[in-house]
Order: sequence, then structure tokens, then C-alpha cells
Amino acid sequence: MRKLLRDHRAELDEAALVLPVLLLISLGLVNLAILGFAAVNAGNAANFGARMGSVAQSDPSGIAVASAYQMLSAAPVGTYAVSVSGSGLPGDLLIVQVSYTVPNYFAGLAGFFGVDTAQEFSNAAMAYFRQEGW
Repeated sequence: MRKLLRDHRAELDEAALVLPVLLLISLGLVNLAILGFAAVNAGNAANFGARMGSVAQSDPSGIAVASAYQMLSAAPVGTYAVSVSGSGLPGDLLIVQVSYTVPNYFAGLAGFFGVDTAQEFSNAAMAYFRQEGW
């Protein structure tokens, strides 16, 4: 039994050194994947909201906000806020901005390595459409 343990000791040492690094890299990749998903989700919601608001006959801002939130409810990751600007007159721009915030799961671990990172990632996606007139 001792001979068997002696033969595998080097492999266990390697695993003890490599496993924490692999876990940190994996956690970082998951964190970036969540951020990327939230960014794509916000961009799609802004585009859909702006398009639906631009073809609306009445209350284009309300329809744009409702449409953007409808898209965001399909796969909520993080928190989102939708804002719309534009006059609603035919030919004017309708601008939909979707801001998103995603938690940074790596922030707590980064402190052990002397790196100071934000607790949350925040950004915004915007879409512009001209208000169509009938």
C-alpha cells in the first residue's frame, strides 16, 4: 500500500497546484459569459423596443418601453432599466436605452490576490429608429 501511495504522490501534488488555478479561470469565464449574455439581451431588447415604438400609431414611448421589457422578461440575467426619448412625431428619432447591471462573482476572490474589482458590471445598449408616419 505504501508503494502505491508513493507512486501517486507527485500526481496529487500537481493536482493540488493546478486545481485552484483551473477553478479561478472557470469562474472568470462563467462571469464573462453572464456579462456577455446580459449585453446581448439588452441590445436585442433595445432594438425590439425601438422598432415596435417606431411603428406605433399612438404612444410610441409606452409601446417601446413595454416591448423592451417584454424581451427582457424572456431571459432575465441581472437587472435592467429601460428609458426612451424622442418626440413621437413622424421622422423624428426614437431612442431606446437599456441599462443593465450584472453581479461580479469574481470580485470576492480577486481581493485575495490584491486586485480591487467592482462588485457589479454596468453598461447600456442603445437603439435608434425613425418614427414612421402614416
